[in-house]
Amino acid sequence: MEDIKKIRNFSIIAHIDHGKSTLADRLIQECGALQDREMKEQVLDNMDIERERGITIKAQTVRLKYRHDDGEIYTLNLIDTPGHVDFSYEVSRSLSACEGSLLIVDSSQGVEAQTLANVYQAIDVDHEIVTVLNKIDLPASEPERIKKQIDEVIGLPGADAIEVSAKTGAGIKSLLSSLVEKLPPPQGKIDNQLKAMLIDSWFDPYLGILILVRIVDGKLFKGQKIRFMSTGSSYTVDSLGIFTPKILNVDTIGPGEIGFFTASVKTVADCNVGDTITDDKKPTNSMLEGFKPSIPVVFCGLFPTDSADFSDLKDALEKLSLNDSSFSFEAETSAALGFGFRCGFLGLLHMEIIRERLSREFNLELISTAPSVVYEIKKVNGDIVKLHNPADLPDANNLDSIQEPWITATIFVPDQYLGSVLTLCTERRGEQVDLNYVGTRAMLIYKLPLNEVVFDFYDRLKSISSGYASFDYQFDKYRLGDLVKVSILVNGDQVDALAMITNKDHAEKRGRAICLKLKELIPRQLFKVALQAAIGTKVIARETISAVRKDVTAKCYGGDISRKRKLLEKQKAGKKKMRQFGQVEIPQNAFFEALKI
Repeated sequence: MEDIKKIRNFSIIAHIDHGKSTLADRLIQECGALQDREMKEQVLDNMDIERERGITIKAQTVRLKYRHDDGEIYTLNLIDTPGHVDFSYEVSRSLSACEGSLLIVDSSQGVEAQTLANVYQAIDVDHEIVTVLNKIDLPASEPERIKKQIDEVIGLPGADAIEVSAKTGAGIKSLLSSLVEKLPPPQGKIDNQLKAMLIDSWFDPYLGILILVRIVDGKLFKGQKIRFMSTGSSYTVDSLGIFTPKILNVDTIGPGEIGFFTASVKTVADCNVGDTITDDKKPTNSMLEGFKPSIPVVFCGLFPTDSADFSDLKDALEKLSLNDSSFSFEAETSAALGFGFRCGFLGLLHMEIIRERLSREFNLELISTAPSVVYEIKKVNGDIVKLHNPADLPDANNLDSIQEPWITATIFVPDQYLGSVLTLCTERRGEQVDLNYVGTRAMLIYKLPLNEVVFDFYDRLKSISSGYASFDYQFDKYRLGDLVKVSILVNGDQVDALAMITNKDHAEKRGRAICLKLKELIPRQLFKVALQAAIGTKVIARETISAVRKDVTAKCYGGDISRKRKLLEKQKAGKKKMRQFGQVEIPQNAFFEALKI
């Protein structure tokens, strides 16, 4: 067990691509936790999908030993966090387990939207913040200008920022000594009853459920009988360990330390992040505050392509939600797609990552419905209900009004792209709240309807600003909207997977786009197929897939025209009957492509 005065717990926070994982690599190397031959870039990003995309999705913990100039040996518990707005719940959980934060600012790009969002989260939990200017080896680096910006925009003393290069390793030694001197040691007493916070959990095929904890008081040891306070369930600790970043088994974890344990936990429901873990025989009197539950903003349906895979999908979702508590799901059925789940995510990237992880880690083939946000429906009888699936919207006779969620967005953009960004926000029904300048960059604050943002707002923003704009948002409130449900009909049958709720002014454009896409994707049948977009009973867009025609007159050569006419009439009558009963098979890729619009 470690001396509590020699422990420092800190999270690394920053905007996307400002060098968090690379700085973690240098700290690991400098402390000698891994040999040079074991090092690889972004060593803590251990998922294939993280390495391919170059982003951090899961916060990772590592314990390092650091010998200070005065000869004392300190224990550093470092948590590397994601930068993307969709994974902000990972950041807030990581901050709760620490006493300090390492704030990284790119010395060529300066303060961005997520930099601000993460700093405010760290200030909310009373963190001591050490500011680091990264990438000082770049020709475009302007440390003095960025220090001034840190002063003006964030309000932290920019002059104290430590200049480092996570790529070359310059300034890492002075950063480590600053960490030890500036960050406070954790509080806690070993003689108190055990009180530990459950930070994270994940499923390992060999070890079962692994649970990451921060010990606040008391100690956790092998063979101890523990209790999860929110569910009251008890287990015996089988093994304890820490990440160095390799797994190292230990016998005891004391106050202020971060480590993991296994206890043959069978039920996923017992592992609630933010829960307090205590000794079963001598429990603590009070629970820790825990975390606020995450609020999903984007919903979509996930259905297995083969209905026999439904139970496999359920198991996979349970294992994933154990590892990612910001993701929620509930069972639902669809006339077109069968049994599946309605899943809630913190954003479109989060949705894409979960879908990719399901297909990679669990070998599942899935269809997902169009992403939608949560609407508030007021019925004629005064009931207010939350609507997750557009297909469930009550008919017009029972409906009084629909309210949609709005967000407050903060956008940082270089001056030359400001006009295009303002146009984009106005197109998306945005309302400007504020426009300030931070050096040569504009800081825009806009109120926007969330359903205009979830589809492709972020991609459009990046493309019109050549990748320089940064974007962050918070939920604002629900507002009344002029919204309608657009149904898609194939040969007169509604396809509930393609139904969507949209603003009345955009309904025709969206409906027509989906019909055109389906026309390209659905193979031609032996009869004409009508593709329609409709609001209620009013059709607002239509495309027709023409029929494939068999040459019935091929065997007639020469002779009277009436023979050919008779065969053509017979074919025409057959096609008419076929259209009456003909079922259209919509191929899988048609769903995917149409839902991308």
